[in-house]
Amino acid sequence: MIRRLLIANRGEIACRIQRTCRRLGIETVAVHSDADANARHVRLADRAEHIGGSAPAESYLRIDAVLDAARRSGADAIHPGYGFLSENADFADAVEAAGLVFVGPRAASMRKLGSKAGAKTLMAAHGVPVVPGYSGEDQTAETLVAEAARVGFPLMIKAAHGGGGKGMRIVRQPADFLAALQSCQREAANAFGRDRVLLERYIETPRHIEFQIFGDRHGNLIHLGERECSAQRRYQKVLEEAPSPTLTPALREAMGAAAVAAGRAVDYVNAGTVEFILGPDGGFHFMEINARLQVEHPVTEAVSGFDLVEWQLRIASGERLPASSAPAQGHAIELRLYAEDAQRGFLPGSGRLQRLLLPAAQDGVRVDAGVDEGDLVSVFYDPMIAKLIVHGADREQALARLGTALAACEVVGPASNIAFLEQLIAHPAVREGRIDTGYLDRHLDQFIALPEAPPSAALAAAAALVLAAQAEASAASAHASADPHSPWALADGWHPGQLPWRLLALHWEGRRLELAWRGNARAFQLRHDETTLDVQCLAADDSHLTLRLDGATLRLPARRVGTMLVVHADGHRQRFHPAPAFESSGSAAQAGNRLLAPMPGRIVALNAQAGDLLVADQPVLVMEAMKMELSLRAPQPVRLAELRVAVGDFVDSDAVLAVFAPAD
Repeated sequence: MIRRLLIANRGEIACRIQRTCRRLGIETVAVHSDADANARHVRLADRAEHIGGSAPAESYLRIDAVLDAARRSGADAIHPGYGFLSENADFADAVEAAGLVFVGPRAASMRKLGSKAGAKTLMAAHGVPVVPGYSGEDQTAETLVAEAARVGFPLMIKAAHGGGGKGMRIVRQPADFLAALQSCQREAANAFGRDRVLLERYIETPRHIEFQIFGDRHGNLIHLGERECSAQRRYQKVLEEAPSPTLTPALREAMGAAAVAAGRAVDYVNAGTVEFILGPDGGFHFMEINARLQVEHPVTEAVSGFDLVEWQLRIASGERLPASSAPAQGHAIELRLYAEDAQRGFLPGSGRLQRLLLPAAQDGVRVDAGVDEGDLVSVFYDPMIAKLIVHGADREQALARLGTALAACEVVGPASNIAFLEQLIAHPAVREGRIDTGYLDRHLDQFIALPEAPPSAALAAAAALVLAAQAEASAASAHASADPHSPWALADGWHPGQLPWRLLALHWEGRRLELAWRGNARAFQLRHDETTLDVQCLAADDSHLTLRLDGATLRLPARRVGTMLVVHADGHRQRFHPAPAFESSGSAAQAGNRLLAPMPGRIVALNAQAGDLLVADQPVLVMEAMKMELSLRAPQPVRLAELRVAVGDFVDSDAVLAVFAPAD
């Protein structure tokens, strides 16, 4: 068995691998960049080695630095996790050449699969159904334009090397093809170091079904069932579940057999995932094999009862497969909690996690986190904070547990996608299991829409939290006074001369709400927009309030997180901030004549020059941040008076990138 394992990765996957190693008695070695010197995966490891600068190309993508760290630490094996070097055949060869065990597939298998183009050709030769397209080596623009016309529109451009939704574009008409191709090639080169692409016929409203496969070095290869990953935004998975709610037993058997055949076609060893597109007509097509552990592997662990990292380590040590099959037990769902702002086009976030609340591990609820409260979400890497995995006897119970787990989450610091995830799992298309891979992008407004006003129950709960805090402060003040029992020391509304109604102000979604109240913290009337509510606070703890609201008793998730009040009502999360009863209404100056960087990043393309007349929404420049490209556009018809950046420049958040002048 492996004695000391170097984990050539970071974040939640490194922490997750460490957890299994600790249970098995295997020592762990973490590697880290400058930015990750104090990261969670470093703190949890038995030993840590520095491997370079903050950018991935200076550290986590450096084969020589990783191998040097393995030699210094005395590791006898390397686990690549996912991303970075995990599917790099040269890295696998170098690990074995150094006399170390590579915890993953053979380099020869990875070379056959490292190019999506080559993998498609190989699968077609072995009878695995593939999507019509072009995967040739001729990558000239002329050839790709001609092949696009042959394949037909709509089509998808995909990076031949890589995954994670990066380097993908859907093109619906010939006029848009060249611009989409160039953007896809740039993004692929930045993320994966190679800009080769392939073209595929785009299947409308498909489902994304993948099968977990495992092979050992004794010729055994099996699948451990499927995962459905159809809830995607811009090809990035946001919800994964097992088993799929859409597969019939016959289709599951056929797809499972095809997955095993695909693995045997490349003599596959260790963990891999065979991904399929499932059309509305029930036809399925091979997409790719991911030669590594997937982000969503915990849902398979939940329904199978197996630890897949342990399987990887045992197979890499020369053992046989621990089991020959894995019938699914119950239903499991995973959500990815990211630092990203859904209200600003899901811009990735960065910054210090001032507060981080995650549900406690319990029966049916698992949290795989890569950060702790106080850690920094770095601009250099994927902004994942944690994964929430739930398991239930059936899908309905799993969804219920997921809702409870999400309600226990809160992030203060960078923006997060928690509210989006709550709307996602409450949506009928998700609850009824009928979502396809393009549904979120087609109907995104249904998942990020804000209510015009907070529900009455949320207002009542927020007011109860504010009044309880005021009562606590008043009681503390009375206790500190010369006569703590004096009735005049309590601000409870019963002083002579006080107005019967008092003002209570809250900030909500950028708006100031003014409410009137009278009574005390335990029983009060609340008036807002000509509606009066009778509120009694029956019970309270750190996470919930029980209120009697106009005669109805409600138990609501409600808590103070720093200065913020977080309340769940009517299936939605509401965030309030107490505001002064009286404050200035002055407004800040608007910077409407400037184009600002929405986050730190690098300029990769300029679409306009100083002096150009621009129409509304015309692209001005493209910046790359968090491994994704962002196109920044003119807000209205303007003249581009000044460009303050060049291609290759790194910029900070809110940096002035361009200055506009009136179009006339």
